[in-house]
Amino acid sequence: MGAEAARRRRDPRSVVAVPLAVVLLFTGLQLGGASGAAAEDDPSEPPGSAPTSAAPVIDGGSPGLKMREGATLASSRVLDIVSIVETEGGEERREETPVSLKFALQAEVLFGKDSAKLTSQAGGRISSIVAEVRRHKATRLRVFGFTDDLGTYEHGKVLSKKRADAVHGVLSQQLNDAGITYEVRGYSEDYPIADNSSEEGRRKNRRVEVSFPTGGAG
Repeated sequence: MGAEAARRRRDPRSVVAVPLAVVLLFTGLQLGGASGAAAEDDPSEPPGSAPTSAAPVIDGGSPGLKMREGATLASSRVLDIVSIVETEGGEERREETPVSLKFALQAEVLFGKDSAKLTSQAGGRISSIVAEVRRHKATRLRVFGFTDDLGTYEHGKVLSKKRADAVHGVLSQQLNDAGITYEVRGYSEDYPIADNSSEEGRRKNRRVEVSFPTGGAG
């Protein structure tokens, strides 16, 4: 082995970068029967809120897959790359995948406390989402409301649905397009995106999400 090769072996900066696709592929491996995939009956977001790409077919018995004895492949899943952009105070959150776009607006920037009446500033916030809907020529919108875990679940269910209805009303008025269909739901405290044990987390969970397929997704 030459001096240059020995130097590279000792130099930590010479570590080869592993492509992201390889990392994502092997997060689906299951070694020795240990669970390597999230349970399907415990979604991280409301059912139907975002489309996903089709899962690739992987042959676990292929001789080209070299695994240690006793190891098996878990069921294949597509782990879409997600881009998340959030304002400094967390008032607005944009989540984008190759096939969907989701906006989350904190309730405080849209409504008064424990209210479903939109503030005077809410229209401007929603207008920025309207511009994105038009840019992507989206025809199916989902408008989902959420609360924190304070108060009763039933009260949160009613409040979150009323808030989703209010945002839907502005969207449909500004878009004024009979070709767009809407799915409007209230989820109360279900599907939190932050820890409800702090006020900062609860504030993020009190939100209305608007999402739609992009990039030709059905």
